[in-house]
Amino acid sequence: MICAISGEVPEDPVISKKSGLLYERRLIERHIADYGKCPVTKEELSMDDILPVKINKVVKPRPLQAASIPGLLGMFQNEWDALMLSSFALEQQLHTARQELSHALYQHDAACRVIARLKKERDEARVLLAQAERQIPLSSAVIANDNAIVSNGKRAAEDEFGPDGKRIRPGITSAIITELTECNSMLSGQRKKRQVPPTLASIDALERYTQVSSHPLHRTNKPGILTVDIHPSKDLIATGGVDTNAVTSVKFVPKDELFVTASGDKTVRVWQGTDDGNYSCRHILKDHTADVQSVTVHATHKYCVTASLDNTWCFYDLASGTCLTQVGEPSGQEGYTSAAFHPDGLILGTGTSEALVRIWDVKSQSNVAKFDGHMGSVTAMSFSENGYFLATAALDGVKLWDLRKLKNFRSFAPYDSNTSTNAVEFDYSGSYLAIAGSDVRVYQVANVKLEWNLIKSFPDLSGTGKVTCVKFGTDAKYLAVGSMDRNLRIFGLPEGELEEPRSMDE
Repeated sequence: MICAISGEVPEDPVISKKSGLLYERRLIERHIADYGKCPVTKEELSMDDILPVKINKVVKPRPLQAASIPGLLGMFQNEWDALMLSSFALEQQLHTARQELSHALYQHDAACRVIARLKKERDEARVLLAQAERQIPLSSAVIANDNAIVSNGKRAAEDEFGPDGKRIRPGITSAIITELTECNSMLSGQRKKRQVPPTLASIDALERYTQVSSHPLHRTNKPGILTVDIHPSKDLIATGGVDTNAVTSVKFVPKDELFVTASGDKTVRVWQGTDDGNYSCRHILKDHTADVQSVTVHATHKYCVTASLDNTWCFYDLASGTCLTQVGEPSGQEGYTSAAFHPDGLILGTGTSEALVRIWDVKSQSNVAKFDGHMGSVTAMSFSENGYFLATAALDGVKLWDLRKLKNFRSFAPYDSNTSTNAVEFDYSGSYLAIAGSDVRVYQVANVKLEWNLIKSFPDLSGTGKVTCVKFGTDAKYLAVGSMDRNLRIFGLPEGELEEPRSMDE
């Protein structure tokens, strides 16, 4: 009686009804549980097909070697020798594995050193390339683009078009992306260390602000100031109004004494400051097919983005007047009504006529987030200097968005349903927020959980009921306000009234 599986005499024998084969019970039970078949004939087999075999219990005789003390010692010696041989083999394998691991670690260390050296050489080459590009004179840039740009930036007739009928753009090159990334890293690092300047106007001072001057501008038959901007170092104010073609947006570029204007005639103009204090037109950019509603300047002061009702935004090189890329579909139903760069420069925000806010990655020109919830066109937007908050304005008021969680955390509805909020602006320190509609309101900036308290409301002194734009001066020492009566109004402390020193606790 031999088990068909183990080939040994079974201790608890059983027999199969189907095949008549003998098995050890524990072995056949495990095989049936795993496979459900006979291990020899491969037929279907279950425990119901197994019958126990009754036999007399027989004590197994000891092996001949175990019948005496010398035999037992011989068995132990054989087992010891086998154990030593196995241990020796394992030590050999361990030694080989250690050698292979040491060799692999050496190769990995050498590869890391090579990669570090290549990265260093790459970074040095990028720095040298950026320096070389900055040292190239403007005339060289103009000559290099003479096939695409003529006097004042007008496009030549030889513009190249792709098979889809779209104008071929140079694109944002890797060198420009490197420059934008380095600017982002520098500004992000500076922001973490930045303190609120002690010269910033205090809340008590803002509460005492009143109109200190009024300047009638844009004397035309069509009244109205639509946009205002302030030079950060000269307290020089630029305004755009409803003239022959409405100037919808103006922005200073302090680095090269430039400022950029967007207009209702579908053009963007770049103006160059002269020695006599005037500005002359340097480029006329004609890449949009509808009214240009907004212009925003990058933190490098080398590039700008324009947003138009043709549902596209353009990224320009200010030195040459070249449109590097145009993003969007000109045939789209919605158009862009506002735009603003994030303070670090790698994120662009745009507002549409369909009440949608889009967030773009400048490097890839891809739409990375969308905010909805407004009613009516998004008329204005402003990023806080802390890099976390975005304020957007529309017919239904102002919404504040947390860029870390991509959600709206607070809304202001200061006016009735028929009064649009036309402007929203953070001051440079990110401490105050101004809102303009039928009046001007200034709020103290808090965090996501705390309430943003109203500091001061300035009535609309124009009598038109429509304040169109507002801008904080340096350190919030004054506010420049434009409205539909052609007057630029300056709000600040009354003449002769001194501001109390700002405490560090404010």
